[in-house]
Amino acid sequence: MKRDRSTYFFDSFTRSQWARFGAGTYRLSVDALSSLKGINEPLLISEVDEVIGPLCRLIDLRIEEKSTCPFVIAVSGSVAVGKSTFSRVIRAVLAQASRTVELVATDGFLWPTAILEQRDLMRRKGFPESYDLESMLAFLANLKAGKSVLQVPVYSHELYDIVPEQFQTIILPQVLIFEGLNVLQGSRDNAVVASDYFDFSIYLDADQNDIEQWYVDRFSVLQKTVFQRPTSYFHHYRSLRPSEVRTTGRQIWRTINLPNLLQNIQPTRERASVILRKGRSHAVEEVLWRHSVEGDEAPVTNLARES
Repeated sequence: MKRDRSTYFFDSFTRSQWARFGAGTYRLSVDALSSLKGINEPLLISEVDEVIGPLCRLIDLRIEEKSTCPFVIAVSGSVAVGKSTFSRVIRAVLAQASRTVELVATDGFLWPTAILEQRDLMRRKGFPESYDLESMLAFLANLKAGKSVLQVPVYSHELYDIVPEQFQTIILPQVLIFEGLNVLQGSRDNAVVASDYFDFSIYLDADQNDIEQWYVDRFSVLQKTVFQRPTSYFHHYRSLRPSEVRTTGRQIWRTINLPNLLQNIQPTRERASVILRKGRSHAVEEVLWRHSVEGDEAPVTNLARES
């Protein structure tokens, strides 16, 4: 275990070191995991046994310490780094402890396409200014205040837009996972931000060249499948030749998603409670656990004693 010191310090674990903490009862079957995977994400059952299971045991300790309801977990990271699949998996794993766990993606708080077009923001979709931040913060404030029934707009990746008159209903969960690109952003003027409402946060990290490759590979799969549907916003890409598909995907990555990663997402990485660093195969290779230098004992220490 290595320790990096700054305002916070990170206990750094190799995958094998982290796996020694053990998943306990937090496991999934191969079939259950397969049903949760996203497009072009080769998530193996060993990821649950060696990384996610031990992480959920640590989250349990945090839940016991804070005794807050709902306990809000943020999941952040780049486009194509695997946030959605990871969030679905930890939801399924945490729910094994007989608790209600909900998952909300910040996509539902994107401005509708008509507004983005009006504001000339379609090529900055996913950047902070493309979200209805007021509605997002109101949702989180009402959630933490214990409002019994909340609704979140539904976003369609196929339509690339908010679906009119459709909502996800959230009813007093014990745990809520809030997943999105820019959820860990701070504020320069001390204004309230989304991260003020989080009890725990996870950042999925990887080399930007690997993420670019994952994005292009996913774009290629989508071009052969979803983009072929007339209802797809990207139907105009349906006839691209294979070489054109990869060139187009790479151009989109480098002109939109990479700038957002470098300018807005990656700078928030060290605000996370834990950073999971992925290798080229999508598997987590290193885990960094953050806690303050002021002497508070990290829950990871307690888990180490139990293991």
